[in-house]
Amino acid sequence: MSEKIRYSDAELEEFRQIIEEKLQKAREDYEQLKASVTNMDGNDVMDTSPTFKVFEEGANTSLKEETGRMAQRQMKFIQHLEAALVRIENKTYGICRETGQLIPKERLRAVPHATLTIEAKNEKK
Repeated sequence: MSEKIRYSDAELEEFRQIIEEKLQKAREDYEQLKASVTNMDGNDVMDTSPTFKVFEEGANTSLKEETGRMAQRQMKFIQHLEAALVRIENKTYGICRETGQLIPKERLRAVPHATLTIEAKNEKK
């Protein structure tokens, strides 16, 4: 029996469902982070007493910066998931971009946007 060179359409459909679920959750998380950064959620220091306002503004700035970084990471994750959906459409999903071997299903279920086998990833370090 020859070695499998790509996942079957049924297997690709399973991965598509996993990715679409993760993508929906990631988009919801991104929107929450974005709303938090832009104060659309209504939490602000405008109604606090002036004594505490100076301290809260510094903490608020740090929190906004960290939330902004989290939003950027979330957007990058979303882009990786969307790229994985394109690979499913092209029937190249699950193929290591370094070795050309199939990435194990267990890895793809854990990291659905993976483009490298564990071995190839470890060699890049």
